[in-house]
Amino acid sequence: MTSNSQRRPVLRLLLIPVLVLGLALAVAACGGDDDGNGSESAAENGEGGVPEGLEIVSIPKQLGNPYEEVEHGGVEEATTELGGEHSYEGPTDAGASSQVPLINAAGQQGVDALIIAANDPNAVCPALQQAEQSGVAIVAMDSDAAPECRSIFINQASTEGIGQAQIEMICDQVPDCEGEIAILSATANATNQNAWIEVMEQELEKEEYSGLELVEIAYGDDDDQKSFQETQGLLQAYPDLQGIIAPTTVGIAAAARFICGSPNEGEVVVTGLGTPNQMRQFVDSGCVEEFALWNPADVGYLAAHAAANLTAENITGEEGETFEAGRLGEYEIGADGEVILGPPTRFNQENIGDFDF
Repeated sequence: MTSNSQRRPVLRLLLIPVLVLGLALAVAACGGDDDGNGSESAAENGEGGVPEGLEIVSIPKQLGNPYEEVEHGGVEEATTELGGEHSYEGPTDAGASSQVPLINAAGQQGVDALIIAANDPNAVCPALQQAEQSGVAIVAMDSDAAPECRSIFINQASTEGIGQAQIEMICDQVPDCEGEIAILSATANATNQNAWIEVMEQELEKEEYSGLELVEIAYGDDDDQKSFQETQGLLQAYPDLQGIIAPTTVGIAAAARFICGSPNEGEVVVTGLGTPNQMRQFVDSGCVEEFALWNPADVGYLAAHAAANLTAENITGEEGETFEAGRLGEYEIGADGEVILGPPTRFNQENIGDFDF
């Protein structure tokens, strides 16, 4: 891989002939009409100035997570469309600082852009800032880094919308919207999980949800076996538990696997955030009534286009700027550099067959 510092001498050598060619083209343009046979300009292709051979590294929370694989597959799709190269580098665990060596490596390699789903918003910050100082464009997606450590954050949906949807679903599924409920989260420091949980706690203070009692927030660390064990522990600790909300794809699948086919099926509701493919068997059997998510591939796809536009200096991450994101169309950057993909989709027996991810 060629670093940014290694590229500069080559660019200087090429500068003179490029300027000469540019002057020649300018003279030709003034002397006559375009015959229409020229190549498409950077401005016309919707992402002007995206460098040839764009290099993007994307870092998930950890390897082996099906959701992350789909999400970062979207990065691959967009990078390929843009004629660039994508590397997928992840840690084997979701520890707060496990991503730091990978960030450092990307910065040292001199890639154009780095996309990260942060395990901890602050633990990754110094490494991200160092990479940015070396010329790497930084985009967070799915789980944010501290705002001062990245230019743009791609959010799946509004934090409020995701939190509200999960409380609505548990209320709809628990008899009379009454009883004890628990949350099975990922890691204790996960930015997105904590933001959604905060909204859920606020929603539970509303009069319409006064019959629901949140008895515990458990953490499965986005590990299948630990999430499975945490589900078992919740049911042992709270024999009258009516439902579990798992705002993590690993957690909801593990909770469903424990409850479905057990004596708890039909007695304990499972809902939250999951992918259609991993939850299909539980929905088809009637064990899980409804859950929600967005298309994670679109999150990664949008993040890659944001990174490409940052690299091209079409945008800086300032509120009100807009950019084109391929098949997803135009997006506007909101406060604190946040870009929202769209509202969450609810999946149930009526529509789950329409999705394949």
